[in-house]
Amino acid sequence: MTDYQLIIFDWDGTLMDSQARIVACLQAASDDLQVARLTTLEYKHVIGLGLREAIVHLYPDFTETQITKYADRYRYHFVTANETPSGLFKDVRPMLNTLNQSGYMLAVATGKARRGLERVLADTGLAEYFHGSRCADETRSKPHPQMLEELLDEFGLSAREAIMVGDTEYDLLMAGSLGMDALAVSYGVHDKDSLLKHQPVACVDSIRELSDWFLTK
Repeated sequence: MTDYQLIIFDWDGTLMDSQARIVACLQAASDDLQVARLTTLEYKHVIGLGLREAIVHLYPDFTETQITKYADRYRYHFVTANETPSGLFKDVRPMLNTLNQSGYMLAVATGKARRGLERVLADTGLAEYFHGSRCADETRSKPHPQMLEELLDEFGLSAREAIMVGDTEYDLLMAGSLGMDALAVSYGVHDKDSLLKHQPVACVDSIRELSDWFLTK
């Protein structure tokens, strides 16, 4: 076992395969506001940011009113209207159970809003595995490190005693700005070459590899 006491997971693209659903809902919100649809790659690239930051990145000329309307339509499609399936990646539940039993504390740092995270934790039954969490509507959005700073304060740990696990450059930048190690996963949103540029301690290709990495340290 490593010296890490706390493993902090991103959610979308790291634990849950929600990429297609998020992209579909962003596309639908664009259609609702009758603004130009962007490429799938452009929509994918903002996954991991807070919703407001994602909208501003996609449509930098939007007014505050347009940002609010777009966010409302996105939430409507994601929660109510869109039927694109999303579920946990294979082996997530066994991995979390194994890490808990091995003595690690687990937390979530996500671009989701608090309401969204609580909903998926309830739907998946995973709440029992996590000892803490921070969401984008409670702190500054990734890649700003505020959510990690708050989690470290909550657990009374230094950056060297925790590790961030994520599938985007935003996760790795957030950890790196604190001197915290990061472990990248290549099966999510950003491609492996982009992740490796940020020098994670490792880059794994599956949940099983992720679990094995921690258990063999």
